[in-house]
Amino acid sequence: MLTPFQRRWGIVQWVAYLKDKEVPVLPETRDRLAALREEQQDLLAPKELAGVVFSDPFLALKLLRRVEGRHSTMLEHETTTALASVLQAGVDDLVRIVDNGELADESLAGMRDSVTRTVLAAHIGRSWASMRADISAEEIALAALLAESGELLLWHVAPELPQKALDELHSGRALRSVQAQHQAVGFSFKQMTVALVEAWALPRLITMLIRGSDTLRANIARIAEDTARHITTDPENPAIPADLVAIKNLIPGVSHHSLIAPLPISAEYKEQVLLAVAADSYSRDAK
Repeated sequence: MLTPFQRRWGIVQWVAYLKDKEVPVLPETRDRLAALREEQQDLLAPKELAGVVFSDPFLALKLLRRVEGRHSTMLEHETTTALASVLQAGVDDLVRIVDNGELADESLAGMRDSVTRTVLAAHIGRSWASMRADISAEEIALAALLAESGELLLWHVAPELPQKALDELHSGRALRSVQAQHQAVGFSFKQMTVALVEAWALPRLITMLIRGSDTLRANIARIAEDTARHITTDPENPAIPADLVAIKNLIPGVSHHSLIAPLPISAEYKEQVLLAVAADSYSRDAK
């Protein structure tokens, strides 16, 4: 429960409060890791553990902060992928992080939705980025996974705030999530995430991708995040054709069929999207 004083806090106060808070892990992550250890008799492969990290944005953040804080002064390069985080932390350390950490409250629907969005965004971003040979798909995937860190921490520490923003949106008093957040708490959760990422001194590349700098990699990550949000809002969201056009502009050498393949939408709606994109392209060419 927030105090009356906390209810008046702005983004500066919340960043100062949250930056040193312990990051939890999802209960299902602890269960999944325990099952893997029992199945494989503790002989866990780093690549398999990286897959566990990619199902839990809390763990991804917790592990990256731990590795960067411990090794950043010793390494010549920054940690920018989940696998690198696992390799640098070591299997034993990762297991301790999961076993001994706080657990997130999965009963909060808003938190579950945020986790689902970021995991899906990481999957989409990795799939699209892998279609270009000149960028690291894993870096884009990690940035997409961490893109809602500020909101996720608010759900863990002060769920009244993101719930208030959701109530504002669902009431119709706000038309978009960002507007609802500003009306409810005075700042956007993206602003909170960027401020926290900078306060934590996360790797510069990951910070740049999360901030949304106008670069190829950052734009792929951004479109992946937007697409994940559209899909989780409505699997037949009318914004998806525009998402496909946007990513095609960044990856022109790949067909629309290939770009839409990773999206978890029905085959029927994929066909509708492709037809809409083709009709739009024909209309523009005819002008």
